Amino acid sequence: MGKYQEVNHQIQDIIDTPWKTRRGTKVPKTTEVALGGGAVEIEATFLYADLAQSSKMAKELDRRVAAKLIKCFLASGSKVIQQNGGAIRSFDGDRVMGIFHGDFKNSNAAKCAQQIKYVVHYLIKPKFERKYNSIKNASFSIDHGIGIDTGTVLSVRGGVRGENDLVWIERAPNLAAKLSSLREAPYQTFITARVYNKLNDNAKYGPNWENKWQSRSWNFLGDNLTVYRSSWWWKPGFSGSHP
Repeated sequence: MGKYQEVNHQIQDIIDTPWKTRRGTKVPKTTEVALGGGAVEIEATFLYADLAQSSKMAKELDRRVAAKLIKCFLASGSKVIQQNGGAIRSFDGDRVMGIFHGDFKNSNAAKCAQQIKYVVHYLIKPKFERKYNSIKNASFSIDHGIGIDTGTVLSVRGGVRGENDLVWIERAPNLAAKLSSLREAPYQTFITARVYNKLNDNAKYGPNWENKWQSRSWNFLGDNLTVYRSSWWWKPGFSGSHP
Protein backbone atom coordinates (compact mmCIF):
# COMPACT_ATOMS: atom_id res chain seq x y z
CA MET A 1 0.00 0.00 0.00
CA GLY A 2 1.40 3.42 -0.99
CA LYS A 3 1.77 6.42 1.32
CA TYR A 4 -1.34 8.15 -0.01
CA GLN A 5 -3.41 4.99 0.32
CA GLU A 6 -2.19 4.47 3.90
CA VAL A 7 -3.25 7.95 4.99
CA ASN A 8 -6.53 7.76 3.10
CA HIS A 9 -7.33 4.35 4.59
CA GLN A 10 -6.51 5.54 8.09
CA ILE A 11 -8.83 8.56 7.82
CA GLN A 12 -11.69 6.44 6.49
CA ASP A 13 -11.13 3.79 9.16
CA ILE A 14 -11.41 6.41 11.95
CA ILE A 15 -14.58 7.85 10.39
CA ASP A 16 -16.22 4.42 10.04
CA THR A 17 -15.25 3.00 13.45
CA PRO A 18 -18.04 3.45 16.04
CA TRP A 19 -17.14 4.74 19.50
CA LYS A 20 -17.00 2.21 22.32
CA THR A 21 -17.64 4.62 25.17
CA ARG A 22 -17.49 3.66 28.82
CA ARG A 23 -18.05 5.69 31.97
CA GLY A 24 -14.81 6.38 33.82
CA THR A 25 -14.45 6.07 37.58
CA LYS A 26 -10.95 7.60 37.63
CA VAL A 27 -8.67 9.60 35.39
CA PRO A 28 -7.62 7.11 32.69
CA LYS A 29 -4.08 6.44 31.54
CA THR A 30 -3.21 6.20 27.86
CA THR A 31 -2.96 2.41 27.98
CA GLU A 32 -6.46 2.16 29.49
CA VAL A 33 -8.17 3.62 26.39
CA ALA A 34 -8.31 1.58 23.18
CA LEU A 35 -6.67 3.24 20.19
CA GLY A 36 -9.36 1.97 17.82
CA GLY A 37 -12.68 3.52 18.85
CA GLY A 38 -12.00 3.61 22.58
CA ALA A 39 -13.50 6.51 24.59
CA VAL A 40 -13.91 7.24 28.29
CA GLU A 41 -16.45 9.76 29.60
CA ILE A 42 -15.52 11.31 32.93
CA GLU A 43 -16.47 14.18 35.25
CA ALA A 44 -13.23 16.03 35.88
CA THR A 45 -11.65 19.36 36.74
CA PHE A 46 -8.79 20.58 34.57
CA LEU A 47 -5.94 22.79 35.75
CA TYR A 48 -3.43 24.35 33.37
CA ALA A 49 -0.34 25.98 34.88
CA ASP A 50 1.62 28.09 32.40
CA LEU A 51 5.01 29.75 32.95
CA ALA A 52 4.88 33.35 31.68
CA GLN A 53 7.25 35.20 29.35
CA SER A 54 8.67 32.15 27.60
CA SER A 55 9.44 34.18 24.46
CA LYS A 56 11.49 36.71 26.44
CA MET A 57 13.25 33.87 28.25
CA ALA A 58 14.33 32.41 24.92
CA LYS A 59 15.57 35.81 23.75
CA GLU A 60 17.33 37.07 26.88
CA LEU A 61 18.56 34.02 28.78
CA ASP A 62 21.22 31.43 28.13
CA ARG A 63 19.27 28.41 26.97
CA ARG A 64 20.74 26.30 29.77
CA VAL A 65 19.38 28.77 32.36
CA ALA A 66 16.00 28.92 30.62
CA ALA A 67 15.89 25.12 30.55
CA LYS A 68 16.55 24.94 34.31
CA LEU A 69 13.80 27.48 34.98
CA ILE A 70 11.24 25.63 32.87
CA LYS A 71 12.32 22.30 34.36
CA CYS A 72 11.88 23.63 37.92
CA PHE A 73 8.44 25.01 37.09
CA LEU A 74 7.21 21.78 35.51
CA ALA A 75 8.71 19.54 38.20
CA SER A 76 7.42 21.52 41.18
CA GLY A 77 4.04 22.18 39.57
CA SER A 78 3.63 18.49 38.82
CA LYS A 79 4.58 17.55 42.39
CA VAL A 80 2.03 19.97 43.86
CA ILE A 81 -0.67 18.65 41.51
CA GLN A 82 0.04 15.10 42.67
CA GLN A 83 0.10 16.15 46.34
CA ASN A 84 -3.42 17.53 45.92
CA GLY A 85 -4.81 14.38 44.32
CA GLY A 86 -4.43 15.41 40.68
CA ALA A 87 -3.15 13.31 37.79
CA ILE A 88 -0.54 14.56 35.30
CA ARG A 89 -1.59 13.81 31.75
CA SER A 90 0.08 16.40 29.53
CA PHE A 91 3.07 18.71 29.14
CA ASP A 92 3.17 21.36 26.44
CA GLY A 93 6.40 23.37 26.36
CA ASP A 94 6.36 25.33 29.61
CA ARG A 95 2.84 24.26 30.59
CA VAL A 96 1.54 21.34 32.64
CA MET A 97 -2.02 19.99 32.79
CA GLY A 98 -3.44 18.39 35.91
CA ILE A 99 -6.76 16.52 36.06
CA PHE A 100 -8.73 16.19 39.29
CA HIS A 101 -11.50 13.65 39.91
CA GLY A 102 -13.77 12.82 42.81
CA ASP A 103 -16.00 14.67 45.28
CA PHE A 104 -13.53 17.49 46.05
CA LYS A 105 -11.97 17.92 42.63
CA ASN A 106 -12.75 21.65 42.36
CA SER A 107 -11.54 22.59 45.83
CA ASN A 108 -8.43 20.45 45.43
CA ALA A 109 -7.62 22.14 42.12
CA ALA A 110 -8.13 25.62 43.59
CA LYS A 111 -5.93 24.79 46.58
CA CYS A 112 -3.34 23.37 44.19
CA ALA A 113 -3.30 26.62 42.20
CA GLN A 114 -2.67 28.66 45.35
CA GLN A 115 0.20 26.34 46.31
CA ILE A 116 1.79 26.60 42.87
CA LYS A 117 1.70 30.39 43.28
CA TYR A 118 3.64 30.06 46.53
CA VAL A 119 6.21 27.80 44.89
CA VAL A 120 6.73 30.16 41.93
CA HIS A 121 6.89 33.42 43.87
CA TYR A 122 8.56 32.36 47.11
CA LEU A 123 10.81 29.49 46.01
CA ILE A 124 11.60 29.49 42.28
CA LYS A 125 11.75 33.26 41.70
CA PRO A 126 14.08 34.23 44.58
CA LYS A 127 16.36 31.22 44.06
CA PHE A 128 16.89 31.99 40.37
CA GLU A 129 17.30 35.73 40.96
CA ARG A 130 19.99 35.06 43.58
CA LYS A 131 21.93 32.67 41.34
CA TYR A 132 21.61 34.32 37.91
CA ASN A 133 22.17 38.04 37.27
CA SER A 134 20.68 37.51 33.81
CA ILE A 135 17.33 36.76 35.46
CA LYS A 136 17.67 39.41 38.17
CA ASN A 137 18.34 42.07 35.50
CA ALA A 138 15.98 40.73 32.81
CA SER A 139 13.23 42.84 31.27
CA PHE A 140 10.68 40.37 32.66
CA SER A 141 9.89 38.93 36.08
CA ILE A 142 9.30 35.24 36.71
CA ASP A 143 5.55 34.74 36.80
CA HIS A 144 2.87 32.25 35.82
CA GLY A 145 -0.83 31.84 35.09
CA ILE A 146 -3.31 29.12 36.07
CA GLY A 147 -6.73 28.35 34.61
CA ILE A 148 -9.29 25.90 35.99
CA ASP A 149 -12.60 24.61 34.62
CA THR A 150 -14.73 21.55 35.27
CA GLY A 151 -17.24 19.43 33.37
CA THR A 152 -17.95 16.17 31.58
CA VAL A 153 -15.25 15.33 29.05
CA LEU A 154 -14.60 12.58 26.54
CA SER A 155 -11.12 11.10 26.56
CA VAL A 156 -9.95 9.41 23.35
CA ARG A 157 -6.59 8.11 22.19
CA GLY A 158 -5.12 10.04 19.29
CA GLY A 159 -2.10 9.34 17.09
CA VAL A 160 -0.75 6.17 15.52
CA ARG A 161 0.32 2.85 16.95
CA GLY A 162 3.50 3.40 18.96
CA GLU A 163 3.10 7.20 18.95
CA ASN A 164 -0.13 8.29 20.65
CA ASP A 165 -1.59 10.02 23.68
CA LEU A 166 -4.92 10.92 25.24
CA VAL A 167 -6.96 13.80 23.84
CA TRP A 168 -9.62 15.48 25.98
CA ILE A 169 -12.77 16.65 24.19
CA GLU A 170 -15.14 19.26 25.68
CA ARG A 171 -15.11 22.81 27.01
CA ALA A 172 -13.31 22.30 30.33
CA PRO A 173 -9.74 21.57 29.12
CA ASN A 174 -9.90 24.21 26.40
CA LEU A 175 -11.28 26.89 28.68
CA ALA A 176 -8.79 26.10 31.44
CA ALA A 177 -5.95 26.48 28.94
CA LYS A 178 -7.30 29.85 27.75
CA LEU A 179 -7.74 31.10 31.32
CA SER A 180 -4.12 30.27 32.13
CA SER A 181 -3.06 33.07 29.78
CA LEU A 182 -5.08 35.74 31.68
CA ARG A 183 -2.24 36.95 33.85
CA GLU A 184 -3.23 40.12 35.69
CA ALA A 185 -0.62 40.32 38.46
CA PRO A 186 -1.08 39.79 41.33
CA TYR A 187 -4.02 37.69 40.11
CA GLN A 188 -2.45 34.54 38.67
CA THR A 189 -5.36 32.12 39.16
CA PHE A 190 -8.59 32.21 37.13
CA ILE A 191 -11.50 29.78 37.54
CA THR A 192 -14.92 29.50 35.93
CA ALA A 193 -18.20 30.08 37.76
CA ARG A 194 -18.99 26.38 37.73
CA VAL A 195 -15.73 25.73 39.61
CA TYR A 196 -16.29 28.62 42.03
CA ASN A 197 -19.84 27.49 42.85
CA LYS A 198 -18.54 24.07 43.97
CA LEU A 199 -15.66 25.25 46.18
CA ASN A 200 -15.72 24.32 49.84
CA ASP A 201 -15.24 27.04 52.46
CA ASN A 202 -11.53 26.33 52.85
CA ALA A 203 -10.89 26.97 49.16
CA LYS A 204 -13.28 29.93 48.89
CA TYR A 205 -12.66 31.95 52.06
CA GLY A 206 -9.68 33.18 54.06
CA PRO A 207 -9.17 32.83 57.83
CA ASN A 208 -11.40 35.85 58.53
CA TRP A 209 -14.07 34.71 56.07
CA GLU A 210 -12.91 37.13 53.39
CA ASN A 211 -13.60 35.92 49.88
CA LYS A 212 -10.41 34.91 48.06
CA TRP A 213 -12.04 35.39 44.66
CA GLN A 214 -13.14 38.41 42.61
CA SER A 215 -15.69 38.03 39.82
CA ARG A 216 -15.28 39.56 36.41
CA SER A 217 -16.81 39.20 32.96
CA TRP A 218 -14.81 37.53 30.20
CA ASN A 219 -15.67 36.96 26.55
CA PHE A 220 -14.98 33.47 25.23
CA LEU A 221 -15.96 32.63 21.64
CA GLY A 222 -18.70 35.24 21.69
CA ASP A 223 -20.11 34.24 25.09
CA ASN A 224 -19.81 36.52 28.12
CA LEU A 225 -18.74 34.29 30.98
CA THR A 226 -18.38 35.02 34.67
CA VAL A 227 -14.94 33.99 35.87
CA TYR A 228 -13.20 34.49 39.19
CA ARG A 229 -9.63 35.56 39.86
CA SER A 230 -7.50 35.22 42.97
CA SER A 231 -4.19 36.60 44.24
CA TRP A 232 -4.00 34.25 47.25
CA TRP A 233 -1.19 31.77 47.92
CA TRP A 234 -0.99 28.66 50.07
CA LYS A 235 2.26 27.21 51.39
CA PRO A 236 2.38 23.45 50.60
CA GLY A 237 2.05 21.33 53.72
CA PHE A 238 0.48 24.10 55.80
CA SER A 239 -3.16 24.57 56.78
CA GLY A 240 -3.97 28.10 55.65
CA SER A 241 -3.76 30.46 52.69
CA HIS A 242 -2.81 34.13 52.44
CA PRO A 243 -3.55 37.10 50.17
